[in-house]
Amino acid sequence: MEVIAAMRDRISVRAYLDQPVTRETLEQVLEAARWAPSGTNTQPWQVLAVTGAVKQRISTGILSHVAGGGPPSAHYDYYPDKFVEPYKGRRWRCGMQLYGALGVGALGVSIDDKAARQKAMLNNFDFFGAPLGLFFYIDRAMARGSWIDMGMFLQNVMLAARGYGLETCPQFALAMYPQIVAEHIAAPENHDLVCGMSIGYGDPDAPVNRYRTERMAVQEFLTWAE
Repeated sequence: MEVIAAMRDRISVRAYLDQPVTRETLEQVLEAARWAPSGTNTQPWQVLAVTGAVKQRISTGILSHVAGGGPPSAHYDYYPDKFVEPYKGRRWRCGMQLYGALGVGALGVSIDDKAARQKAMLNNFDFFGAPLGLFFYIDRAMARGSWIDMGMFLQNVMLAARGYGLETCPQFALAMYPQIVAEHIAAPENHDLVCGMSIGYGDPDAPVNRYRTERMAVQEFLTWAE
């Protein structure tokens, strides 16, 4: 796939076909992604892949914890305590588009249906039905700059996946319960769980995969100094 097309057409896919991703394919994706830049070539990423019974145990563990009223325990704050404009408005419009798309399909999610929206949110913990899940970790010994490196690596993973016919959804939701995840995988010690990622073959017929979020025009975020 041509790189500009991969960038422009990438979306966070939230419905997947029941088609496994082979170990070889994932390793080819990561073989390409590993060439991401990092400050002084520190390469501060660790990746754990889960599938089958292990993935299911993680899903069951998180869903049971949430159903019992258990609190999140993420290693870091992803969102601010209070959103201000223009970010508040963008976040609201994103939610309206997402739940509007879900309302078209079999889930029957209405924007005004709080219970249905909660049920849709819980699909995060089932990896949206994807056959493969990834968890990305970073060493706590590293500073804030290494998180920038991690972001570039994550983008490489998502773009490389498209080159192999795969789709992805990066998910902070899966990083909200790192202790539960660590009960089922060999999470590296003294590392923060940055995010999870669903990966698989996207379902092109799922309504939730058809909506597109807006993006700022270049003129809205670019400033020239001459």
